[in-house]
Amino acid sequence: MNNFKSKVLALKYRPKIFGDLIGQEIISETISNAIKIGKTPNAYLLTGIRGVGKTTTARLIAKALNCSKNLKGEKCSEKETCHCREIENSNHIDVLEMDAASKTGIDDVRELIENAKYNPTSAKYKIFIIDEVHMLSKQAFNGLLKTLEEPPEKLKFILATTEARKIPVTILSRCQRFDLRRVDLEKIFTHLKKISNIEKGKISDSALKLLARASEGSVRDGISLLDRALIFQTLDENKVIEDSDIRKMLGLADKSKLINLIGSVFTGNEKEALEKLKDLSDNGLDARNFLNDFLELLYFLGRRINLGPIQKDMFLSEGEINLIEKVSNNLNMQDLSLFWQLTLKAIEDLKIISSEEIALEMFLMQLMHVKNLEDYSQENIIREEKNIEIQTSKKKINQNDEIKSVNFIKDQMKNTEQIKSLNTKEFETNKKLQITSFSDLIKFAEEKKEIQLKYDLERNVKLIKFEQGNITINFNENLNKNFIKKLSQCFYEWTGQRWIITLSKENTQKTLHEQKIDKRKNFLSEEKNSEVFREMISKFPDAELVDVEEKDE
Repeated sequence: MNNFKSKVLALKYRPKIFGDLIGQEIISETISNAIKIGKTPNAYLLTGIRGVGKTTTARLIAKALNCSKNLKGEKCSEKETCHCREIENSNHIDVLEMDAASKTGIDDVRELIENAKYNPTSAKYKIFIIDEVHMLSKQAFNGLLKTLEEPPEKLKFILATTEARKIPVTILSRCQRFDLRRVDLEKIFTHLKKISNIEKGKISDSALKLLARASEGSVRDGISLLDRALIFQTLDENKVIEDSDIRKMLGLADKSKLINLIGSVFTGNEKEALEKLKDLSDNGLDARNFLNDFLELLYFLGRRINLGPIQKDMFLSEGEINLIEKVSNNLNMQDLSLFWQLTLKAIEDLKIISSEEIALEMFLMQLMHVKNLEDYSQENIIREEKNIEIQTSKKKINQNDEIKSVNFIKDQMKNTEQIKSLNTKEFETNKKLQITSFSDLIKFAEEKKEIQLKYDLERNVKLIKFEQGNITINFNENLNKNFIKKLSQCFYEWTGQRWIITLSKENTQKTLHEQKIDKRKNFLSEEKNSEVFREMISKFPDAELVDVEEKDE
């Protein structure tokens, strides 16, 4: 097997000209047009997620600046006079590539600046490509600043990063920025199919679509995954790689099986749901992939409920769409919103739980428990109240246990939609209360003898925004750890509504207690400048104004 044939596909099919870039047509056209008319910036900044072509685009810019054929979208010949081949191989003397992830210090930048003083040796431009530029230290950025703003005539900077927000604004303002977007899945699928045909790979369209989806908009990731998949064929030349092979390779759940599992959860069939989970686990299921696919299907179910029938696309087959139609008949958005929050919580729990299998089983049991609680109707409650005294007591105990379980789940869901109350009588009584302002909230807390809540609202909470059904706050370090839970409960008990409590990073406001202190200080200051105080201090020079009290006439 020759060297070229065994080359990694991501390198083998790396774009050679701007026309080869996948999904970045506008950026390619803009950059090439600017080079053609000679209006090139001192520095380029290329941003985007991994694998969308930042480093490749940087090399293409370097080639286009030093080769007229490449600029025109032509592949230049391998003549000795051409610089393109050397730039492609990262060994051109006038094109310096630096990885800022490993060279972050000021000394590395000083060396770069020192090299900037000299004219290019053979090429038209000397070009510095700095990859992952956001990793540079503050001192390194400061050292680069002046040279970046006014580089020598024959010097160009090309910066690439996945974290543009970490780059100082002083650097950003001196660069012409290009944001390379995630590539459309259809384009990745078409590109992967083209490569598989060239490589004579036997792989189904459904398998390629799965690879395109798993790439998450990264062309390089998609090609790398295809490279892994084609290894199956080297073992058996007659084998056609199907989507089931890809699912095993990536640890993905069969989507139709996952939809059926969700259906079992919503019907409360715990045994059936756990059996389906075990079947998926036995086929190499990855826990994080399972939960992410679970979230995706919840999204499609919600979309079906709100927007009507789902159109066939890259994400779903016709059979999967039909299953979603069937499952969505008995669902509502309130259930889906609750399940969404619990799934997000389960993803976070995976970081601290050693056994993924146990974590997933507990996750499903939790979902079904919550669903069963919500299905516990008022008619059932009334019917149980008519039973004999012993039976009624037992039911009350069981009901209390279930309510405790609901409260446990509510504890884990800060700032999310709360679980339905089981006590409709209390709901009817309390829904008449209206909280129209922050002062109303404090007043109700006092009336309801919620002393700790009132104390926190006055002394530890900074109000950012207050609307009906929505409150945004900041808080200090003294806030009670159960405050959010308690406030959510009180809102629902007092108003009969579920309020959204948002925690803001804005720290410009003050607590009510701090406002009172400031008001008192201002009042004292005003009184110290009054005629009465000046007259008093003239008669009693050692006197000091400690406090002022206003009295109603």
